[in-house]
Amino acid sequence: MFKKITLIVVSGFTALSMMAFAPLAADAVVTAQTDTGLSAEETAGLLKMREEEKLAHDVYIYLYEKWGLNSFENIARSEQTHMDEVKVLLDAYSLSDPSSGNPAGVFTDPELQKLYNDLTKQGSESLAAALKVGGAIEEIDILDLRELVKNVTHSDIQVVYQNLENGSENHLRAFSGSLERQTGETYKPQYMSADDYQAIASDSNGNSGNGHGLGTGAGNGNGNATGNGTGNGVGVGSGSGYRGGRN
Repeated sequence: MFKKITLIVVSGFTALSMMAFAPLAADAVVTAQTDTGLSAEETAGLLKMREEEKLAHDVYIYLYEKWGLNSFENIARSEQTHMDEVKVLLDAYSLSDPSSGNPAGVFTDPELQKLYNDLTKQGSESLAAALKVGGAIEEIDILDLRELVKNVTHSDIQVVYQNLENGSENHLRAFSGSLERQTGETYKPQYMSADDYQAIASDSNGNSGNGHGLGTGAGNGNGNATGNGTGNGVGVGSGSGYRGGRN
C-alpha cells in the first residue's frame, strides 16, 4: 500500500497534505512514497543526511554566536529547512530519527560528533577560519550527496537530495564570497577537486531558479557573492540560505 505525501510551502511554513502525485511545481517540493522497499543504502543515507544537515545547522549557530556574522545565522536557518525535508522522508518511511532528543552539538554518529568538535574548535580561531569551516561543511555535503544518490531508486529521495545539493552549492558560494569580502582572501577548496569547485563557483546565477530550488522566502537576491539566487525556487520554509548584499 502506498501513501503519498506532498510537502508544500504556505506563507513561510510547511504543510503536509495527502493528495495524488503531481509533477513538481513552484509550491511542491517533496512527494514521499511510503512502502517497505527502501534499500539498506537508501536507509543509511537518509539517517546520515538527517544528522549531517543538523551538524551544519549547529556549527553555523555556534559560529554566529562566536563572530556575529549574519551569514552564519542566515545559512543556519536554511539548514533547518533541509533538516525538515529529510525528516519528512524519515517519517514517511517510518524510520527513527537519529537526532531525536539531541541538543545542539550532540550527535548519534560518533564520526559526526568528532567532526562537530573539530570544526567548532577550528572555527573559533578566527573569522577567516570560521568561513573556511563553512565552506568545508558545504563541500562535504555536496560530495556525500553525490555519492548517496547513486544508490537511490526512489524519486522522492532523489528530489530531496537534489534540493540539498543545490542548497549546499549556494552556501559554498556564499561562504567563499564572504571570505573574500571580510578578509581579502580567496577561498580554496578543501575536499573537492579544483575543477568541481570552479564549476560551482562560476555558476553565479545559482542552480535553484525555478527548478528544485531552495525556497520562496529570504533568498539570495542580487548580492555580489551569489548572484541571482534562490528567490523563486521550489522549497520549504522561509527560504534557503544566504541573502545577497554585504554580510
